[in-house]
Amino acid sequence: MKRYSVLYLLQEQYHHIGCTSYAQARTVLQTLLQDSRRTPVGIYDAKTELFEWEPGGQQAYNQASIEEQSRQAEQVITIAQALRRRDASWHPALNFQRPSFFA
Repeated sequence: MKRYSVLYLLQEQYHHIGCTSYAQARTVLQTLLQDSRRTPVGIYDAKTELFEWEPGGQQAYNQASIEEQSRQAEQVITIAQALRRRDASWHPALNFQRPSFFA
């Protein structure tokens, strides 16, 4: 199971990359920081349900009010969980075996 998800924005949409270890997630985040097309958001830990912001985002998060921090954390965790659920429910072998109604 890929415990960690590295969240990023691409063309104003959230995406994630699943990672099996925290070290791998940090490496992916560092790579995304150098990619001009993608905006890294941070790392979500599915086991603890905690989120670690990328360095610039962490600075903004620390300066926000407690209410704003709570809202931001809830929002990003909800997004990470939704992306993980979506990918967990996608089974190519099953989805392509059955002919669709329009086939």
